[in-house]
Amino acid sequence: MQSVPALVPARPTNANLANALGEFAQMYSRRSRATRFGAASLALLAATAIALAGCATDEFGNRRPLTETEAGVAIGSAAGAAAGALLGSRSADAGKGALIGVVGGAIAGGLVGNYMERQRRDFERVLADEIARGDIRVEALPEDRLLVSMTSSTAFDVDSTTIKPGFYSTLDKISAVVNKYGKTRLDIAGHTDNTGSEAYNQDLSERRAAAVQSYLLADQVIPQRLTSEGYGELRPVATNDTEYGRTLNRRVDITITPIVSQTS
Repeated sequence: MQSVPALVPARPTNANLANALGEFAQMYSRRSRATRFGAASLALLAATAIALAGCATDEFGNRRPLTETEAGVAIGSAAGAAAGALLGSRSADAGKGALIGVVGGAIAGGLVGNYMERQRRDFERVLADEIARGDIRVEALPEDRLLVSMTSSTAFDVDSTTIKPGFYSTLDKISAVVNKYGKTRLDIAGHTDNTGSEAYNQDLSERRAAAVQSYLLADQVIPQRLTSEGYGELRPVATNDTEYGRTLNRRVDITITPIVSQTS
């Protein structure tokens, strides 16, 4: 998780909330080795913040404020987060315990494959245009994980960490799918080509990953599910000797991992 402040695009929905939640997500990661009380308190604070600032949808999919009953249910999930953190802390894994509590429990091992395959098909359906243009790549990974990879040139201007307004709708589609399949963890990774200094590329990759993280937070993906990290030029997927290869290397990847129940 990056210690740099998350960058939030100027957009009408939940823009102010994203800054606060982005900072909270970074603080939560830095305190992953917190005491039992600290981990539970962080989980409770995060889930409660979302409950109080959240929105529901009507039968047509339009956002509306939460009713008092819905807010109560959402705050109740905060208690689940705190309980999960307490359980996890006893096994030296408070972060995982809090995450399981917030998402309402893990996926049973025998159901994971189908759960992630349905999610992959939903991504491919809603992102069909972006995939056809080469803006987005959706790929199944080992261990029932998914990769959603976006080229930096479509999401950001050159040397910029501000998401292009034209890319908002694509990220909204991604948010809708990951919110539908809530029992997953999302690891957001920024990457660059080898043009420029190593230090500059590292910083650029971190800030772009943080920008995507903050956008997803603004779209109400809960903070415990999200991490962001930059790898600079260290993990190319193509040669940096050609312009096409450098284009492929300038990307932000979202690796989606199922939260699976442990069996003894």
